[in-house]
Amino acid sequence: MNDLNTSQIDGKLPVTETTDPDLSVRPSDALAGPQTLRDSVEQALRNYFEHLDGQDVTDVYNMVLAEIEAPLLESVMDYVRGNQTRASEVLGLNRGTLRKKLKQYGLL
Repeated sequence: MNDLNTSQIDGKLPVTETTDPDLSVRPSDALAGPQTLRDSVEQALRNYFEHLDGQDVTDVYNMVLAEIEAPLLESVMDYVRGNQTRASEVLGLNRGTLRKKLKQYGLL
């Protein structure tokens, strides 16, 4: 079953319809097939840089990590139903590191 509301094991994420005209992914793009996480990040960064309007920007690396890491941790914790030991295995992190990151993002 290939539903737009489900993610796929191969790392591709579904692209769903949106009513926000400012988003660059259109419903017709979804017909072309699922977009990879990498494609989504690249598009988001292109949009970010295009809309800076001449403003200086610093610390993009940490900004991107925070934007990706928090929902990643939250999704994995939901997936394992809050089991930190299992989450650390899924993520390939030491359990202590996982706890530190969960606290950092207010997820613990």
